[in-house]
Amino acid sequence: MATRREPRFKLCRRLGVNVCGHPKAMKRMDDKAARGGKKISEYGLQLLEKQKLKAYYGILERQLARYMKLSQMSKGITGEVLLQTLECRLDNLVYRLGFARSIRQARQVVTHGHITLNGKRVNIPSQTVKENDVISLRQESRKNPVFANNFQELHPFGLNYLEKNPEEYTGKLLRMPQRDEIPVEINEILIIEHYSQ
Repeated sequence: MATRREPRFKLCRRLGVNVCGHPKAMKRMDDKAARGGKKISEYGLQLLEKQKLKAYYGILERQLARYMKLSQMSKGITGEVLLQTLECRLDNLVYRLGFARSIRQARQVVTHGHITLNGKRVNIPSQTVKENDVISLRQESRKNPVFANNFQELHPFGLNYLEKNPEEYTGKLLRMPQRDEIPVEINEILIIEHYSQ
């Protein structure tokens, strides 16, 4: 299984946004760090937005192209549907609910089988979570202090479409997220234009 392995902080500085969510990621960032202060072409801006989106959700080019194709075929605004689909990936919701400290750790937690979806053990990070689905930490995994402390200490992103229950180590997707609720600094229109060429 292919994963993104480049240095996280370096990637954040290159893209100009804190895509990994670490408080120290942008510490060495200066005005000229992102793209060296050079003027960026229209194609370059589109490419930059696409790279940001891939970094936010920890996905690769082929996965993004597949999500883009599905979004174009669905009813609704393509950009919003794309972001909603990515936001409802299991590994992303595990991260948003506080089961893990980063999207990379969330992916690993899911892959190693520590998460259940509606009571069934799952190990596919890209699985789509539907409305009212319940994500929980397996009973055996709650004994592991790393997972238990993560869930108890990490605060969720304050998102209205998620519900967290610290006592039962569960979280729930209440509804599909609206575009303005999704916490990513992305101009999805540029991404659509990039794939339309």
